[in-house]
Amino acid sequence: MAEVTRRAAVPAQDRGSAPDPAPQTPAGLEGAAGLEGAAVLEGAAGLHRLPVGLWALPPVLVLVLGFLYPLGLVVQQSFTPEGGGGAFDAYRSVFASSAFREALGTTVWLAVGATVGCLVLGFVLALIIAFVPFPGARAVAKFIDVFLSFPSFLVTLALLFVYGTVGMANGVWTDVTGAADGPFHFLSTPWGVLLAEITYFTPFVVRPLLAAFSQLDTAQLEVAAGLGARPARIVRQVILPEVLPALAAGGSLVLVMCLNEFGIVLFTGAKDVTTLPMLIYGKAILESDYAAACVVAVVNIVISVGLFGLYRVVSKRAGA
Repeated sequence: MAEVTRRAAVPAQDRGSAPDPAPQTPAGLEGAAGLEGAAVLEGAAGLHRLPVGLWALPPVLVLVLGFLYPLGLVVQQSFTPEGGGGAFDAYRSVFASSAFREALGTTVWLAVGATVGCLVLGFVLALIIAFVPFPGARAVAKFIDVFLSFPSFLVTLALLFVYGTVGMANGVWTDVTGAADGPFHFLSTPWGVLLAEITYFTPFVVRPLLAAFSQLDTAQLEVAAGLGARPARIVRQVILPEVLPALAAGGSLVLVMCLNEFGIVLFTGAKDVTTLPMLIYGKAILESDYAAACVVAVVNIVISVGLFGLYRVVSKRAGA
């Protein structure tokens, strides 16, 4: 009796008792769960057995219906004028017009000039933000990210408030000098369009450059500085070769976007500045000459796609 009492006083874990058995699932429920799991596995196996082409079909349909079909209609309309005639009559008429040649030249020089300006200004700004410590540098970098989401006409509208015919600059000038008119009228000229495009597109160069600067090995900069290299030489021989792919990416993006820019030219009110997008608008909306508008659109598309292909080749060789 005493032995039984002593054994009862010992805790269960000291006696090495086995854990309680897991609760048993009723046979009916266990069978139902097994059947359901088997059905799920069988369905998943059936999905994996579907041809690869069926998986690609939905995105291909979206691409065809949303992009390729409208683009095909534009190309078709350029070869089938509404008034009849040969397939290339609209192309001959457009290419022979002085308006098209002037619009093409204006588009190219504005795009190239804005790209060069954005590359120079963007590189300098990115250098200052990344390597020159000043209060608020991080806030400026974040503002650049926000600036990328702004519409182009908003920046142009802000420039109109400052440099427009009745803008702040002309108002201050007339108040100080008593003149009837201010001297700032360049915003409605090609130079005003160029300024607006450089102002708007420069952050598209700064953003990839800041990302590239963050990946630089600071030890190289410290070694170059320790050897007595001046800041300009460090930038030219150490920093610039490392960020060339990012610079090329930003510059090519700006070039393509400037070629297709419409809002900036429209909102500056530059009546004597006609680019290819403005010519398309004029032919289609103002003159109802849809065949000519489609021809100009096809030319614009070919130039943009060609520049994109050139960018891919250059970036691949640069190691981007």
